[in-house]
Amino acid sequence: MFPALETEVKQESLPDPYEDFMYHHLQYYGYFKGHRGSLPTSATHQHVWKNNPRYLLSGSFGERQGMVPDPLQKEKLLWPTCMSSPVHRQIEAVSREIRLHSLLSPPDLALTTPREKESCSLIPFLSADSLMLSSPLLKSRQLLHDEFGEVSPCLREPRDLFTFFSSSGPLQAPRWPIECEVIKENLHHIEWVPPQPEYFYQPTGNEKLPEIVGEEKGTVVFQLDSVPTEGSYFTSSRVGGKRGIIKELAVTLQGPEDKTLLFESRFESGNLQKAVRVDTYEYELTLRTDLYTNKHTQWFYFRVQNTRKDATYRFTIVNLLKPKSLYTIGMKPLMYSQLDAKTHNIGWRREGNEIRYYKNNRDDGQQAFYCLTWTIQFPHDQDTCFFAHFYPYTYTDLQCYLLSVANNPVQSQFCKLRTLCRSLAGNTVYLLTITNPSRTPQEAAAKKAVVLSARVHPGESNGSWIMKGFLDFILSNSPDAQLLRDIFVFKVVPMLNPDGVIVGNYRCSLAGRDLNRHYKTILKESFPCIWYTRNMIKRLLEEREVLLYCDFHGHSRKNNIFLYGCNNNDRKYWLHERVFPLMLSKNAPDKFSFHSCNFKVQKCKEGTGRVVMWRMGILNSYTMESTFGGSTLGNKRDTHFTTEDLKSLGYHVCDTLLDFCDPDRTKFMQCLTELKELLQQEIHKKFNELGQDMDLEGSWSDICLSDIESSTSGSDSSLSDGLPVHLLNVADELNQKKKMYKKKKKKLLQTRKQRNEQYQKNNWMQELKLTEDALERAGFASSTLQKQPTFFRNSENASSSAMRNEKPRLNESQLHGRDKGTSLDPSKMPSLILTKNKERMQTEKPRSTVSCSPKRSTNSSQEPAPDMKSHWSRNRYPATKRGRAAMTAYPSLHIYTYP
Repeated sequence: MFPALETEVKQESLPDPYEDFMYHHLQYYGYFKGHRGSLPTSATHQHVWKNNPRYLLSGSFGERQGMVPDPLQKEKLLWPTCMSSPVHRQIEAVSREIRLHSLLSPPDLALTTPREKESCSLIPFLSADSLMLSSPLLKSRQLLHDEFGEVSPCLREPRDLFTFFSSSGPLQAPRWPIECEVIKENLHHIEWVPPQPEYFYQPTGNEKLPEIVGEEKGTVVFQLDSVPTEGSYFTSSRVGGKRGIIKELAVTLQGPEDKTLLFESRFESGNLQKAVRVDTYEYELTLRTDLYTNKHTQWFYFRVQNTRKDATYRFTIVNLLKPKSLYTIGMKPLMYSQLDAKTHNIGWRREGNEIRYYKNNRDDGQQAFYCLTWTIQFPHDQDTCFFAHFYPYTYTDLQCYLLSVANNPVQSQFCKLRTLCRSLAGNTVYLLTITNPSRTPQEAAAKKAVVLSARVHPGESNGSWIMKGFLDFILSNSPDAQLLRDIFVFKVVPMLNPDGVIVGNYRCSLAGRDLNRHYKTILKESFPCIWYTRNMIKRLLEEREVLLYCDFHGHSRKNNIFLYGCNNNDRKYWLHERVFPLMLSKNAPDKFSFHSCNFKVQKCKEGTGRVVMWRMGILNSYTMESTFGGSTLGNKRDTHFTTEDLKSLGYHVCDTLLDFCDPDRTKFMQCLTELKELLQQEIHKKFNELGQDMDLEGSWSDICLSDIESSTSGSDSSLSDGLPVHLLNVADELNQKKKMYKKKKKKLLQTRKQRNEQYQKNNWMQELKLTEDALERAGFASSTLQKQPTFFRNSENASSSAMRNEKPRLNESQLHGRDKGTSLDPSKMPSLILTKNKERMQTEKPRSTVSCSPKRSTNSSQEPAPDMKSHWSRNRYPATKRGRAAMTAYPSLHIYTYP
């Protein structure tokens, strides 16, 4: 069927099997008829492409005129739907692998750029009789091969489950809902740390409160037409979003003297919906709500062009929903100038004057809105500037970072990248497993796990910057980082909600709901990101202990960084869950506030990650809240946080982990003592507020902590809206199936081990009864045995454990008496049991005595009380903090958690 492939193939003449395949492949279809050194003319090349529509171009985002009418349709450049047989699917996988791994591009393609040469390849239709299944030189990694090189009929796990990063291959393009228009510009912002602290804005009291006039008295200069709203729901997605020509939404300038600003937000994480010009230099801005909802307006990110240097502009966002905001206590918006970035290497900076946050004076009978207004002077004429609520960190930024990790020959050895799942729109949710290779399987199994995640709320980009700082440190060659990789397995989900990040949502996914209220969901298809995360952690708990879980968030109404945790009701480990936050406050005293931490589990937070993981058995389960503003502590008091400040928190998390697991328990015990003192002060304060007196000596620890702590002052969007209307029927059907399944569910068949144990238990009870009868017949008083009912009850429990150790393996046929060679004759059972029972009573009498009154272990050592003042002062964290030299490559650590 392939005459060009029937020629003699000699291994010594084929240095590269992929290259040879492409030569034969192209020669057979008539695209390459000369020798390997010759190339067809460009005219012939264009003729081939224009006259063979059944051939497709697959590759990177490089555009080629006349080949692909719409470059945004690259997600459609796949095999036709008719190629659906298993063989064809295998050929598709093989061809994709050839495109990715081939070192040389096809020799007959007169491509114009190196990027196109690396990425483009011709994919013709192949028949089922593929050479891939027969040629040993063109062996596919998709097929399994035995030790003799023969092809196995089964396939490996599909490669789509894993992320493939290559330095020569493109990143996965973000997928948008088909309603969204997306401009074809790739935005990139440089990282920059201001040389001087950026202080909070100090109100003067003379700030103007502009009256909102709307488009009735103003001119609309930018407005999104196709915006999904509440009532609609997500249906499908594609790379590039909406099909067709991208409209020019900004107004057309009338000439060089036209000073109208040109607005844009149809890029990754942008969310401006409308801009109204109400004066020469004054604009009212309306933010787009989270897609498929009518609320959650807090995050903003947009672009302006056609700026004037000497003018003072005023921007007023008119549809914010939170009654309280950090803008009321000095927070400034962020601005980025492209000219400053190019000429002076200056990135995002805090700018703005006359900043006010106030209630909207327009009353339309619906939900109350709030306004944010500020003035700004642009640094350059004809500049392109961006404004944002906080430092943006997009899905593409994450992919670029992960690409650099995957291409690093050192980091890729201990950081394995995998696809956890696909989001609702089909974007990849990445999972990183970070640990050093273990020397033995026992050492690997003994490692405890740490689970970290971020960006379940897409507008809280603070979490991504802390996550980046953590990854920078844990992937470094620092001795502390190497030690952490030796003793822990880190499971990291750096972006839980990529869909929301891409479209510029503040809080929700494309399901129109807050994912951090649905960690208990049963709807895998509607909430895949958190369903697979919870399932991953559930499997992880079956393998090893998870020492700590932490989800990185942002907070819009409180300064500093703090943790929300959960109260442990077991008095034996009382206050232990507060030790890690207290240690972190000592490691980062100018950023982290322990007094802002809260450990109350509210009913409205039952579906959050920290509570669900806590109920799954992770006692150190936290939500880390980092402010959008700055610090009120120490040397950083009244200054905004920079990206470097947030990244340093990632390092401090690692540092605190080592303190938390230090074999020297002095710090841990000191923290517990300090926590008890702080709690006593809180209880006294609480009773004083109530006007009550109470002697707390000896009884203060019996007070419920939930009565002392106030509720977590988190988002005003804490209350879940429940499921969207279009998912209610799905959830009802699943719940109905579960109920029907429980009703129809019969008793599960026991395993062989369970049947053996049950048989042995029955056998043991029968032996006891026969023994009692034999002793009675021998003249012993029955009352002697009746005086020991406790022994028999204990013996029954002890026998099960003893039987587990002996484990006489009986197969199923023996239990039913079906094995003729070893069948159990019921007529011989009493005498056999009695004989064995007498022997057992003689040999196991000491064991019975031990089981009646088991001895307690006497190996528990009493630790002396540590010298608190010599190790950790309450106000200052010492420079030399831990005796890490005592740790070997795999030390036996005291993990201060719960059994």
